[in-house]
Amino acid sequence: MWKKLSELKSHHQIIWAIIIGFAVVNFWRGIWGLMDVYFVPNDLTLSYLLSTFIGVIILIGSGYAIKELM
Repeated sequence: MWKKLSELKSHHQIIWAIIIGFAVVNFWRGIWGLMDVYFVPNDLTLSYLLSTFIGVIILIGSGYAIKELM
């Protein structure tokens, strides 16, 4: 797949990048909306804090955060 993408002309790569970017933003928007509705919906502050904490734990557990900071 990546080999085919690298062989595309530059204007096709730009169009492909825009499509991928649009897909990523819409995916994130959907996840964000679901979190607002289902994850501690009555207390936004607690929801934000728990989401941040869970995200940090996942990053530390995967080693990604430490690898990027070093």
